Amino acid sequence: MSSGRMHADELDTDASLVRRLLEAQFPQWAGLPVEPVRSAGTDNAIYRLGDGMAVRLPRIPAAAAQVDKEQLWLPRLAPLLPLPVPVPLAKGAPGEGYPWHWSVCRWLEGENATLERLAEAAQAAADLAHFVAALQRIDATGGPPPGPHNSGRGVPLAVRDGPTRAAIASLQGMLDAGAVTAAWEAALQAPPHDGPPVWIHGDLQPGNLLAVGGRLSAVIDFGCLGVGDPACDLQAAWNLFTAEAREAFRSALGVDGATWARGRGWALSVALIALPYYQHTNPFLAGVARHTIREVLADHGHGA
Repeated sequence: MSSGRMHADELDTDASLVRRLLEAQFPQWAGLPVEPVRSAGTDNAIYRLGDGMAVRLPRIPAAAAQVDKEQLWLPRLAPLLPLPVPVPLAKGAPGEGYPWHWSVCRWLEGENATLERLAEAAQAAADLAHFVAALQRIDATGGPPPGPHNSGRGVPLAVRDGPTRAAIASLQGMLDAGAVTAAWEAALQAPPHDGPPVWIHGDLQPGNLLAVGGRLSAVIDFGCLGVGDPACDLQAAWNLFTAEAREAFRSALGVDGATWARGRGWALSVALIALPYYQHTNPFLAGVARHTIREVLADHGHGA
């Protein structure tokens, strides 16, 4: 997307490049307006194409590897989900000096679904829970297991122990390291997932949820899509919601205690690793991380 921390191998893009790519590969759309979309995301550049489409260009090699996955799976998943997702309409090839495949997708209206933009947080929690439940019900046969393509989302929580403790060490003086470590260790003690892997979005957080008119309207950015531990998709309980809506989310999903504890661990781990990475470069993502850590600590303090 169009803003955020710069990666050493990040590519710059602009509307002129998008127009050249369209002229060469999809001339039927070449005459439509192309406008860059501001975003707190970091892996893809997004351009609005006319009124009804978006062009999504990976900016880093890891995101480039996600294009084939999204092209393959999103058209299959979308009809089975209760909220709109960005279904690819076409797959672009490298060209005009741009090295990777890219996508043209359906445009989805909305703003980032922060709490301030949600008229009723409990309703949003229920809507998101229904989305997660529907995604988990879809046959996961042949789905991609966790790996570099989705930043390992859905692996056993213990796999994240080293990076999470390193993040805690890097944040000394910025947070209560003892409290955070205790919350993390409590999550690690939860029994691991013992059922079959399920479909996970992998990165359910305010920047990847859209709202229109105060209601949750769409789920975007499936770069972390995969099949793995369902606890990974409970992150929104802490990175978006506060206590009351969090309980509505849990109730609507019917989550058992072990999965809920791992979900809290996932939210904490992702936030702890994100905070030092984004604290000076991406205020939105750093703010999400701080909110998540506060909510996890509040939960852990109550023995939830």
